[in-house]
Amino acid sequence: MDITIDSSVSKLPMKEIPGGYGLPFFGAIKDRYDFHYNQGPEEFFRSRIKKYGSTIFRTNAPPGPFNAPNSKVIVLLDAVSYPILFDNTQVDKENYFEGTFMSSPSFNGGYKVCGFLGTTDPKHTTLKGLFLSTLSRLHDKFIPIFVSSISQMFTSLEKELSEKGTSYFNPLSDNLSFEFNFRLFCEGKSPTDTSLGTNGPKTVDKWVFFQLAPLISLGLKFVPNFLEDLVLHTFPLPYFLVKSGHQKLYNAFYNSMGSILDEAEKLGLKRDEACHNFVFLAGFNSYGGMKVFFPSLIKWIGSAGPSLHSRLAREIRTAVKEAGGVTISALEKMTLVKSVVYETLRMDPPVPFQTVKARKNIIVSNHEASFLIKKDELIFGYQPIATKDSRVFKNPNEFNADRFVGAGEALLKYVYWSNGKETIEPTVNDKQCPGKDLIVLLGRLMVVEFFLRYDTFEIEFGKLLLGSKVTFKSVTKATS
Repeated sequence: MDITIDSSVSKLPMKEIPGGYGLPFFGAIKDRYDFHYNQGPEEFFRSRIKKYGSTIFRTNAPPGPFNAPNSKVIVLLDAVSYPILFDNTQVDKENYFEGTFMSSPSFNGGYKVCGFLGTTDPKHTTLKGLFLSTLSRLHDKFIPIFVSSISQMFTSLEKELSEKGTSYFNPLSDNLSFEFNFRLFCEGKSPTDTSLGTNGPKTVDKWVFFQLAPLISLGLKFVPNFLEDLVLHTFPLPYFLVKSGHQKLYNAFYNSMGSILDEAEKLGLKRDEACHNFVFLAGFNSYGGMKVFFPSLIKWIGSAGPSLHSRLAREIRTAVKEAGGVTISALEKMTLVKSVVYETLRMDPPVPFQTVKARKNIIVSNHEASFLIKKDELIFGYQPIATKDSRVFKNPNEFNADRFVGAGEALLKYVYWSNGKETIEPTVNDKQCPGKDLIVLLGRLMVVEFFLRYDTFEIEFGKLLLGSKVTFKSVTKATS
């Protein structure tokens, strides 16, 4: 029997993977109800860790059994075993982007976009190569476009605080995120100058929601669980309900990103296929990630209070003054800012789920034992628990702004938010987010721009379908 042994295995005892799938069909339904209604995702996984005494076990993952006929998975919930999900020599991620299912290609013009392609597919290499080369070519536009876009966000924030006494941050952040992504890929054009107008974020939100619905619970008290489950989790939501908005979104990109599509044609890609891939990259990947990440970043910094705020302000203003502006060299000197961004990504990774299929028999280990995963078995990771591994991180459930400062940088290899280790750079041969470094940069810029303008701020926060709800109660303008 051909077996690949995970490099983390030493002399750990071999054990059978605990857990199970219950009765055919009904076991998947029961686990789905536990996941969405009886427990919620966090408790769903933590209760099974406790039950089986293992961070590796078998269970059914949502949505199954209709949206994803094969919902039987082996779950990995620790920092040691988790990286097997990124090893494309041993696992295959084709068709798995949003969990154990693939949304209909109709949401992307009938194409299977890069996110769903396997790494052995030549088109994956071409498309991801185009993404990486495009981002490299546009790198000098990242800072000026973001700084320009964020100015409007601060104007709106201060206006709302003045008029209402509070300011709901999420829609302001969404507008910033969509504006940045559109202008970056569309030669500086504003989405408000297209048929989208100011509806870009809402259009993308609806398009993404229809694809992610099998993993979402609305939490509406006036809607019975069985009814929501029937509508959202039993069958895929139809594309035609978002077709009109998605077509406007596609047209706006297609008519505004000529040079990128010209480059795509030189690589042998059809213009419409390339455009659908960039709409997915800019809308689903990048905007969708920022939609979760930016409010989370403000939540954690706001919750930390004035002490952290003063430290950040001092570091930022000193570095910017010495560099003569907000530059890459200035950002590199801001070690506390970088640590805060990485800690946010550790605490609240924008993409919580990873799913892969074993290409061969694999022996994988956690801290206590080794386990055999057989060829073609599905492996499922829930990142918010894996990146809070108490064997790796001290006080893992607490936000520590200094966690990755100095010697703490060595822990970055256990930060997996980008579908890969933070210490690894994306290539055409892997499934790591092509915009990994861009997202980290924008997080740092968000913090920098905040504390160039304000000394401190107060917020309230709660939960949304995706990420945190953040409301500003006050801001104190910079005094130095």
